[in-house]
Amino acid sequence: MQADIDFSHYLKSTGAGLVHLDLAVEGISCAGCMAKIERNLSDIPDVTSARVNLTDSRLALEWKAGTLDPALFVTRLAELGYKAHPFQRDDAETLEAQRAQGLLRRLGVAAFAAMNVMMLSIPVWSGNVSDMLPEQRDFFHWLSALIVLPAAAYSAQPFFTSALTALRARGVNMDVPISIGIVLALATSVIETIKHAEHAYFDAAIMLIAFLLAGRYLDQNMRRRTRAFAGNLAALKAETATKFISPTEIRTVPAAAIKPGDIVLLRPGERSAVDGNVIEGRSEIDQSLITGETLPVTATPGSAVFAGTLVRSGTLRVRAAAASGDTLLAEISRLLDHALQARSRYLRLAERASRLYAPVVHATALLTMLGWLAYGATFHDSIVTAIAVLIITCPCALGLAIPAVQTVASGALFGSGVLLNAGDAIERIAEIDRVIFDKTGTLTLPELDVANLASIPEDVIKLAGRLALSSRHPVAAAVTRAAGADAPLPDIQEEPGQGVHGQYQGQPIRLGRPAFCGADGLANEILARDAEASVVAFSLGDTSYVFAVRQRLRPDAAEVVAGLARLGIAVEIVSGDREPAVRLAAQTLGIHEWRAEVSPVDKIARIEELGRRGGKVLMVGDGINDAPALAAAYASMSPVTATHMSQAVADAVFLGDRLAPVLAAVKVSRKARRLMQQNLWLAVIYNVLAVPIAIAGLVTPLIAAAAMSGSSVLVMLNALRARAREVA
Repeated sequence: MQADIDFSHYLKSTGAGLVHLDLAVEGISCAGCMAKIERNLSDIPDVTSARVNLTDSRLALEWKAGTLDPALFVTRLAELGYKAHPFQRDDAETLEAQRAQGLLRRLGVAAFAAMNVMMLSIPVWSGNVSDMLPEQRDFFHWLSALIVLPAAAYSAQPFFTSALTALRARGVNMDVPISIGIVLALATSVIETIKHAEHAYFDAAIMLIAFLLAGRYLDQNMRRRTRAFAGNLAALKAETATKFISPTEIRTVPAAAIKPGDIVLLRPGERSAVDGNVIEGRSEIDQSLITGETLPVTATPGSAVFAGTLVRSGTLRVRAAAASGDTLLAEISRLLDHALQARSRYLRLAERASRLYAPVVHATALLTMLGWLAYGATFHDSIVTAIAVLIITCPCALGLAIPAVQTVASGALFGSGVLLNAGDAIERIAEIDRVIFDKTGTLTLPELDVANLASIPEDVIKLAGRLALSSRHPVAAAVTRAAGADAPLPDIQEEPGQGVHGQYQGQPIRLGRPAFCGADGLANEILARDAEASVVAFSLGDTSYVFAVRQRLRPDAAEVVAGLARLGIAVEIVSGDREPAVRLAAQTLGIHEWRAEVSPVDKIARIEELGRRGGKVLMVGDGINDAPALAAAYASMSPVTATHMSQAVADAVFLGDRLAPVLAAVKVSRKARRLMQQNLWLAVIYNVLAVPIAIAGLVTPLIAAAAMSGSSVLVMLNALRARAREVA
């Protein structure tokens, strides 16, 4: 029983006297479900927020601490027809995968049954206008019933279950008229078969189910591929910290036990559990979490350290300024979760239209039946006409209008190197009017390159590359790649924070900091010419060389920026990198708006500022520090080399070293949006033309099913136009 759950394990204090709880809610399938749940739970006294995330069926609740029993929400949801339990990301993903597999199995059964019944229907259709004996026709009808009835009972379960849930909660949804049409078509078919009638509608019913399941599976699969967003932050959270309990004694304690002012010890290979400042020691640390910069930076007394920072070399003593839920890493997680919840309220046009579908169709079918009865028709003829109305107005075309284009366009995007993560990404990317690029790893290639190889002798490059194999520093790795080295030198030692050294043919050999290699002067000359470069020095005996290492812009970055401008899309850079590096990249690419040394909070502030002006921003970034901005933006993309966090949040991921997929995504999405709009109009026009004909009694349920199928095929054929690949 849900009431027996100890909810205290799942409650989180959000400050200001509020408590937060995430519930997984089963049965949420459309915007109507979201609105009903949010409206009913928000009406409970002391509830301050109730928000549904459609992508993972998660309900986020906040209320005043100490006023409500969490079991109340489970009970209230049960009264509304929804089963709920505490949200656990792994369980939710497993359940979602099981649902998708269940839909696919049902679709397979329905499609197989439809193919077989159609083969039986063809001789019946031809026999009705020739010389088929009634006994032969009855045999084919009963054989069709034997195939369709069990197949429909199994395949249509998602629609029946959803419809019953809505009716028990004294409401209706799109599945109610669908279920009524299916049941009436099957029941009428059985009755007609018993009466030896010429027509039965088993083929219409099973085709209807197959088309509906295809649309449902497409939508479900799109949403299932959305990610467990904020859960990836867990990999960066240090659960314990090494705390000084006296000037000479340390103890490992839970991160939650660290208080501001405590002193913690950070050793090589450890991640910081706190925000604070270095008070003793020197180390190379990875601060890409904050700056997005892949190069390690040197931490010395006074340097800031943030939770999630990786210590590469040396040992640090850090005085904690914030720990546990107050760190910047925790703030990024909260910002990310907030942005994702806000995005979940984005409603597709087809879903909004579906709110009116059920009552309108019910009323139309009922009035049709009553009208024919009043006109003097028999009850049988009236109910058959009403069934034809229910079937011919089936929302197959409406349901497939968007998913069909999304699926075809997704294939075209894949051909252009773009993988979609969000079901509605195409729609949103099509509407963007500005692209914000992160610099490091996004406009630039993720790996470092040596920029001045031409000025260094080839034998020196090869020797330096062999020495660099003994270092794990990213700059040394660039030298290794440039040299193509695969045989490390023997007996090499590493000086933490300085470099590596040893002997080669009786001479001292070094690779590392310029001062470590006696090359300060040469290094300063290179840095004066190239403000964006990093340097690593190499010395053999008394001779020194300096490698200028930098990240190269993606080869087609300037072309893509120009292409976006031709489409009327503004482009800017918002990066956590140093100002000289960002300025140089902007000048090289012809980008006039840029911001450097920007924090994750400032990135979101910029996106929100543009949003208040009516702008729709496509954020393109790769670092963990970009994750909240990616989630907050109207649409988002990340390179495949991005962190798992950024890939999880982004609406799309692009492959390869080129930036062209970003431009292709915009072009394909805009074309797909036009096709979606056309499909919606086709669905509307179909109903405007077909419904009056059905009401007039000019079609049978079989013809209605054929018309319904024809509208779906027309929508699919139009959707196929999206497969034309766009080339940037």
